[in-house]
Amino acid sequence: MSYLKPTLHHPKLPTNALGLTRRDYEGSISTLCAGCGHDSISAAIVQAVWELSIPPHRVAKLSGIGCSSKTPDYFLGASHGFNSVHGRMPSVLTGASLANRDLIYLGVSGDGDSASIGLGQFAHLMRRGVNMTYIVENNGVYGLTKGQFSATSDKGSKARKGAVNTDEPIDLVALALELGATFVARSFSGDKNQLVPLIKGALTHQGVAFIDCISPCVAFNNHEGSTKSYDYVREHNEAVNRLDVFFDRMPITASYAPGEMIEVTQHDGSVLRMRKLHEEHDPTDRVAALNYLARHKAMGEIVTGLLYVDPHPEDLHHHLGTVATPLNRLDDAALCPGAAALEEINAALR
Repeated sequence: MSYLKPTLHHPKLPTNALGLTRRDYEGSISTLCAGCGHDSISAAIVQAVWELSIPPHRVAKLSGIGCSSKTPDYFLGASHGFNSVHGRMPSVLTGASLANRDLIYLGVSGDGDSASIGLGQFAHLMRRGVNMTYIVENNGVYGLTKGQFSATSDKGSKARKGAVNTDEPIDLVALALELGATFVARSFSGDKNQLVPLIKGALTHQGVAFIDCISPCVAFNNHEGSTKSYDYVREHNEAVNRLDVFFDRMPITASYAPGEMIEVTQHDGSVLRMRKLHEEHDPTDRVAALNYLARHKAMGEIVTGLLYVDPHPEDLHHHLGTVATPLNRLDDAALCPGAAALEEINAALR
C-alpha cells in the first residue's frame, strides 16, 4: 500500500492570488479512520488558507498528543510545524509567537489534549490573548486509547458498550468566553459551509480566536446514545448565524436590507459580515453570548456559529509592548542593552 500522493496535477486546477492550487496546501495522506470528522476539519483548513492566499511558509502549526494532534501532518505540508507533548501546545506556541510575531499561528488540539491535561495551559493562553487560531477537534472520547469518556463528554451520554457518563462536561466555548478570548465560535466537522468562513475569520483576527469543532469519532463515538455523533449533531444543531468574510481588496457588490447584516471591523482592516438568523443575539456582547449558550444548552441544542467577536481586540504583544521587529531578528545590542539599562529597569521596580 502506498501513502505517497501523486505529484502530477491537472493543468487547469483553479489557483489563488499567489498562483497556488488547493493541492499546494495539502499534506500527507491521512492515516485516521475512514469517515473521521478530523479529516473534514483538515480539508476546511486547507480550503480556508487557500482562499485567503496565505503563503504556506507564513503559517506555524502546532499540536499536542492525540488523534487530533496528528492532523497537522495532513494539511499545509510546506508550513512550519511542531508536535509538542500532551497538553503543552499552548505554552510552546506562546513562546514561538513571542519570538517571531510575523508568523500566523494555528494550534490544533483535542478535547483530551485541551480539556484534561492541558486545561491549565488552555486557560492561560485564552486570558493572555496570544495572537493565534486555536481549533479543538472535539469528539468526546479518547480515541487513541479506545474510547473512554473525555472531559467534554455530555452527562448522560452513552459509550459504545453502554456505559453512561455521570460527570458534568467542560464546555470549552463557555470557558473561552469567561477567560477573555476575543473570537469564540463552535462548528461541526460535517458543516463545511459554516466551518470554512469561521476559520478564515479566525485566521485574520488580531487576537486569540477559538473554534470548538464537534468532530464525531466513527470508531468509538458515532452510535445511538452519543451526543457527538453525526446524527445527533445534525438533529440538534442550532446555527446562530450564517457567515462570510470580505476583505478590503475585494469589491463588495451585495446589498442587504437594514437589520439583516451586521459588520465587525477587524484590527487589520478586514470586515467580518454576518447574516443574522436570530435577531436577539448580538455577537459583540460577551455576556449575551454566555446567556445564549446556556439558554440553548438547557433546551438540548448545540449552538454553532460565531458566538462572540471583539471589534477592537488586543493581543499579547500589545499587552507587553513588544517591538514591531520579531525578537528573533534583533541583534545582540538590542537584546542586551547593557548594565545601565538593567539598572534603570530594576530601579523602576523598587
